[in-house]
Amino acid sequence: MKFMKLGSKPDTFRSDGNNVRYVASELATDIAVTVGDVKFYLHKFPLLSKSACLQKLVASGNEQNCDEVQISDIPGGSVVFEICAKFCYGMTVNLNAYNVFATRCAAEYLGMYETIEKGNLIYKIDIFLNSSIVHSWKDSIIVLQTTKSLSPLSDELKVAGLCVDAIATNACIDVSKVDWSYTYNRKKLPEENGNDPNFNGVKSRPVPKDWWVEDLCELEIDLYKRVIMSIKTKGIQSHEVIGEALKAYSYRRLPGFSKGVIHSCDVGKYRSTVDTIVWLLPAEKGSVSCSFLFKLLKAAIIVDSGEMAREQLVRQIVQQLEEASLNDLLIRAAEREDVMYDVDMVKKIVNKFLMQDRNAEYESEENEVQEIQRSGILTDASKLIVAKLIDAYLAEIAKDPNLPLSKFVDLAETVSCISRPTHNGLYRAIDMYLKEHPWISKSERKRICKLMDCKKLSADACMHAVQNERLPLRVVIQVLFFEQLRGAAATSSGTSTPDLPKSLKNPNGGSHGSSRSAPTNPEEDWDSVSATEELKALKTELAALRLRNRGDNRNNVDNEAAISKMKGLMKSKRIFTKIWSSKAAIGENSGSDSSESLGSANPEEAKSTPSRNRRHSVS
Repeated sequence: MKFMKLGSKPDTFRSDGNNVRYVASELATDIAVTVGDVKFYLHKFPLLSKSACLQKLVASGNEQNCDEVQISDIPGGSVVFEICAKFCYGMTVNLNAYNVFATRCAAEYLGMYETIEKGNLIYKIDIFLNSSIVHSWKDSIIVLQTTKSLSPLSDELKVAGLCVDAIATNACIDVSKVDWSYTYNRKKLPEENGNDPNFNGVKSRPVPKDWWVEDLCELEIDLYKRVIMSIKTKGIQSHEVIGEALKAYSYRRLPGFSKGVIHSCDVGKYRSTVDTIVWLLPAEKGSVSCSFLFKLLKAAIIVDSGEMAREQLVRQIVQQLEEASLNDLLIRAAEREDVMYDVDMVKKIVNKFLMQDRNAEYESEENEVQEIQRSGILTDASKLIVAKLIDAYLAEIAKDPNLPLSKFVDLAETVSCISRPTHNGLYRAIDMYLKEHPWISKSERKRICKLMDCKKLSADACMHAVQNERLPLRVVIQVLFFEQLRGAAATSSGTSTPDLPKSLKNPNGGSHGSSRSAPTNPEEDWDSVSATEELKALKTELAALRLRNRGDNRNNVDNEAAISKMKGLMKSKRIFTKIWSSKAAIGENSGSDSSESLGSANPEEAKSTPSRNRRHSVS
């Protein structure tokens, strides 16, 4: 036992440096309380007068003639027990947001109720919580954070619920009543640094509606979920602000999220965070950006979230797919896959996007009134944006040497129902695929080129295509023909491009309508030397025509002569008997390589770049 002759009233606890704590008092201590690895030498009377738990422990020790008490599981350990012991001695106790909840739990453990003594510690702490903590924005967040380590007791004592409701209430008050402390991360404004010449000494910046979102990022995901749910239940904050809060939390709590990855060897621990954020997403369209939804989808795939979370993200992405960027669509494939990107997921999203129109048509058949009132039906503009986006995506995934042709073609055909004024983007994607997959067969080249329409290529794209040796010969000739007609129309009557001649549209239907004579190897026929020579002649004439078209009006006579020569060359029997008639005589499907196939990106992207072999690429 310790005995000290100091003041008549103890004012603090002393320590001898060996994990021993004692009260400076004239009275000898008569009980030793061991908490963890710290031993307290205390007096029975002040402790027993306020703690029901110590009364029982001391009574049990007296029966065994023992004046030592062991306490091993008190919340907060020896530090918090000392606070409770000080209160029993009437010493000054400093409670704050960081220790108040642990002290409340310890007081509960020690049984410091009003029935033991009026004005006991539990009563004092509850007053402190309700009169001070819940009215302080920062303190209520801090206290809620401290409840994490003592979660079972936090619900039993209703402290966590008290803090959650206080935080939600403060987050929903009118911004005109918010005294914003500018504490969360942001760049200081010029007037705050004193650099604004118009600064008059008063911070007049209005408080934003999302002033609270950064501070809540300090909460663990389960507590954060409770707060956001409480805020949503109150129905005051808009879904855009809720979306902004979820976005801020994702960027803070998921390392690498901004780049669409998760930087951690233990990605499994982030699964609950991703799933909870997805579950909390407002259902309203536009609550968050499409880019943010794609980042969440990528994160959900990485952490192996459940199918329900992924499906919800896909549904919300589909509602605003026209807002997406190319980078959003670049979803990495699973490690076990040979391909670089998850093309199947993108195809699934595009299919669901287009299904919105089909669903609308079905509803209109059932109930025309409902169809008129239905929102979200696709516009031509949004469909065109998505089609161009997929063209750009195709050009990017085409760089993957392991990408099967079937995946490329299937995705391209998914948006083939969307009419585009130009196929430049599709042409660029096709050319990129041919460049990165030079080993594919001639039939496969025909198959991929069938995706685009030569008539929808811009002048620059046409100039690139006629010099592109990766394209099948028939496709190049189609491009030459349409470009020749376009040039002729531009320099003469100004009329629109006429339709492709029947012999070019349907090589199978020869001069007498026959589809049964002729060579057995069409591939060799199309690649014959004579056909190549004639193609070179067409290229030369086309180049001369385009050059003259850009000259002064004084060259009109020469232009007309060039046009006439080109027309004669294109219509001559020497060209069509050697190239088209032999092909027309074969029983081959006329659409296998027809004008229903090419495309490209923006005209700027179609500018040619000469290669070592005079081959050009739009990559």
